Amino acid sequence: MAKTVLAIVGRPNVGKSTLFNKLAGERVSIVEDIPGITRDRIYFDTEWNGRPITVIDTGGIEPKTDDIILSKMKMQAELAIETADVIAFVCDVRAGLTAADRDIAVMLIKSGKPVVLCVNKIDSIGSLPMEYYEFYELGFDGDPIALSSLHGTGTGDLLDRVLELAPSDGEEEEEDDSIKVAVIGKPNAGKSSIINKILGEDRVIVSDIPGTTRDAIDTKVENKYGKYTFIDTAGIRRQKKVIDRVEKYSVLRSHSAVERADVCLIMIDATAGITEQDEKIAGLSHEAGKAAIIVVNKWDLVEKDNSSVKKFTDNIREALAYMPYAPIIFVSAKTGQRVDKLFERINYVNEQACMRISTGMLNDVLNDAVSRVQPPTDKGKRLKIYYMTQVSTKPPTFVIFVNDAELFHFSYQRYIENKLREVFGFSGTPIRIVVRQKGDEPYMGGK
Repeated sequence: MAKTVLAIVGRPNVGKSTLFNKLAGERVSIVEDIPGITRDRIYFDTEWNGRPITVIDTGGIEPKTDDIILSKMKMQAELAIETADVIAFVCDVRAGLTAADRDIAVMLIKSGKPVVLCVNKIDSIGSLPMEYYEFYELGFDGDPIALSSLHGTGTGDLLDRVLELAPSDGEEEEEDDSIKVAVIGKPNAGKSSIINKILGEDRVIVSDIPGTTRDAIDTKVENKYGKYTFIDTAGIRRQKKVIDRVEKYSVLRSHSAVERADVCLIMIDATAGITEQDEKIAGLSHEAGKAAIIVVNKWDLVEKDNSSVKKFTDNIREALAYMPYAPIIFVSAKTGQRVDKLFERINYVNEQACMRISTGMLNDVLNDAVSRVQPPTDKGKRLKIYYMTQVSTKPPTFVIFVNDAELFHFSYQRYIENKLREVFGFSGTPIRIVVRQKGDEPYMGGK
């Protein structure tokens, strides 16, 4: 069954994101009583009467504005309108019919897309307020939907109308077999810029104002290398600088984006060098067990000599000593330098994270490692390693059965891990080793 794409548009602060969250059933879009909070379009898949719907939340449209952010928000909303099958045009009954509402209505009529007019913030039960009837002037077919996005009243009528207006034909949607790629890093490291370069269009807002991208945005890409879903995240700031609630929501969503990802692109600003905050951000990927690539952006702006790459690489390896497995690539989102190479790296590290090794091969490597370096002893008691098996992938996770787990020191675990990497590779992915001794409960997976 074809998926209906619904775009929610309207002026800033008319309740679009509140409606979106009500339809989604969870807090996906940032909601605050500050105009212009939702800056980029956000996607969410839901279902109504057995039919799949993709809902797009957009930044508020200000038809006539010189403000750089508001004008870019308008551009994003226009992109969402182009993508949509049906448009929900949300107005605010408390504000009444405004000149901006009329301008947006003209733009929507010109688009030729089916439009469901929603008069929002009708929160009281009983007869409709007189202001509701003003919106008939906009000239859309059908009665406006009386809506309370806060309480959820009218949302069923809205979705019924959407399905009535949606195209009924279309091919069955295939299962999503794309590689999920989270792009993480400090604000202004070039996360959105690199996605825009990949896409060849301004899908994600880019400006030189740090923190422009506030929500995690999913963007699908298909090319000769494969299928990908890029997750552009809000720039992650130092904890002490996360002072307003809006940014706190964004940080939480960045963490969530990492959890959803197969591969993390850790963006580092070459002009700033690697910082303590970069170390912490990279740690999100490592702790979540995600395959990772360290992407040094803005390499075109760095004055270079014959040793520049080596020096920068050494600095990264020293700062991110806990993830020596992650490959490093130097790019420029602005010029496109080596951006195409990212796809090959993404495919490779994802394959490495999905690698599964037979128990027989693992134990051959284990026996060789043990014969080369004897297991540690403590108070005359020696560690005995019985066998090893792989229990999961993404990340590759191994259970080693021993006589006494306390004897299996961290240093020896690291030795075994290095042997696994030496033989099998596992480039770009962390490895997890779980130690079990006789009598333990079976390992069920997880962190």
